[in-house]
Amino acid sequence: MSIKRPLLISFSGLDGAGKSTQIENLRERLLAADLKVKLLAFWDDVVVATRYREGFVHKVYGSEKGIGAPGKPVNRRDKNVRAWYLTAARHALYIMDAIHLRMVVSNALKSGIDVLIMDRYIYDELANLPVERPATLAFMRFIEKIVPKPDIAYLLDADPEAAHKRKPEYPVDFMHKCRAAYHRLAALLGNMTIIPPLPLAEAKLAVTTACDKTILMRELQAAIEPPNRGVGAPAA
Repeated sequence: MSIKRPLLISFSGLDGAGKSTQIENLRERLLAADLKVKLLAFWDDVVVATRYREGFVHKVYGSEKGIGAPGKPVNRRDKNVRAWYLTAARHALYIMDAIHLRMVVSNALKSGIDVLIMDRYIYDELANLPVERPATLAFMRFIEKIVPKPDIAYLLDADPEAAHKRKPEYPVDFMHKCRAAYHRLAALLGNMTIIPPLPLAEAKLAVTTACDKTILMRELQAAIEPPNRGVGAPAA
C-alpha cells in the first residue's frame, strides 16, 4: 500500500484514556500495510525546555515523579495547578511549543515517511487553559492557525473515574474538569474525531475505521484531481 502525501495523525485525551494502547494498535496496522510510520511523543520531542519545566513543578509544587499505576498512585502537581501567573506563563510557553511543533512536523513529513503519529498534540496543552474565557478562545484560534492541522485528530474520551483507576495521578474532580475542557476544545476546533468510552476491541475498531476512511477519501480525491500543469500551460 502507498499514499501520495504523508498523513499526520494525533492522539489526545485524559491520562488513562488508553492512548498508548490505541497508538500501538494503529501503528501495527499501518506497518502491516507496508506503510512507513514514525511515532513522536509531544512531551519528549516537541515541548520546549522540558527538563526545566519538569524541574520547576517538582521543586516549587512538590509534584511527584513517575507515572501512576493501579495500586501505585502518584501525586502529580503540574497542569492541575491553576494559579493565574501559571496560566499567563502557559500562554507564552504554548506559543513556543506551537512554533517548535511546526518545525518538528515539517521535518518529519519530509523524511520519506507515509504516516506520522503524534502521542499527544498541542490540543492537550490548550485543554489546560480556561477554555470558558473569551481571551483564551481567541488564543486557541491563533494557535490553531499556526500549527499543522492533523489529517486525523483523535480525542479518546474516557470516564474520569475509570481513567483515574488506570492512572491514579490527578484528583478525580480535576479529571472531570479536563474532560469537559477537551469537549469544549473539540467543539471549538471542529476537526477532532471523538472515540467514545468503549470496550477495548470496539475502541480499536473505531480508531482503525476512521483511519481507513481518511486514507481512502484522500486517495480518491487525489485520483480525481487534475494534474497541475503549471502556469501558462495550454488547455487540453
